[in-house]
Amino acid sequence: MYLLACTGLRWGEAIGIRSGALDTLRLRIQVEENAVMVGKDVVVGTPKTPEARSVPYPKFLSEPIARECEGKDRDGLLFGGGLAHLKRSDSTSGWFQHAVLRAQAVDPTFPRVTPHDLRHTAASLAISAGAKAVQRMLGHASAAMTLDTYADLFDDDLDDVSERMNAARARTVVGFSWGTGT
Repeated sequence: MYLLACTGLRWGEAIGIRSGALDTLRLRIQVEENAVMVGKDVVVGTPKTPEARSVPYPKFLSEPIARECEGKDRDGLLFGGGLAHLKRSDSTSGWFQHAVLRAQAVDPTFPRVTPHDLRHTAASLAISAGAKAVQRMLGHASAAMTLDTYADLFDDDLDDVSERMNAARARTVVGFSWGTGT
């Protein structure tokens, strides 16, 4: 769950990660493969955005990722036994739902979430941290798509706009009054 919430990877991209796609020094995942369920079969192909992309992950995920790599060669899949792509968890009784239920047991206000909801969490975290590469991180074809999808995440920024504009204007006016403005 942490990987999805911190990277914005789609479920199929996450289960398609191979050990060799990890750059543990730069804390990056090279997203090159996507595995999706079609009926009862897992079909492997390229990511939704056909170009491979590099996605950063936070340092606190280094140890859990290293544990997932243990005993696997560079072609081994990161999650599961390394040979077969994990199937998506059953939405009512699978491992993901059990993780959500455990979180709700600790905090009853924890919402019901899906793996795709965690993609939105990653976008929120990246935007609030001031990340400018959210489009590339999420693998969107255009910045417009990112803005259309996550525009509501920028609402809090509106509160700062007038203050920042006023501060910028004050710096300019002070510069002119002191003879240093351009």
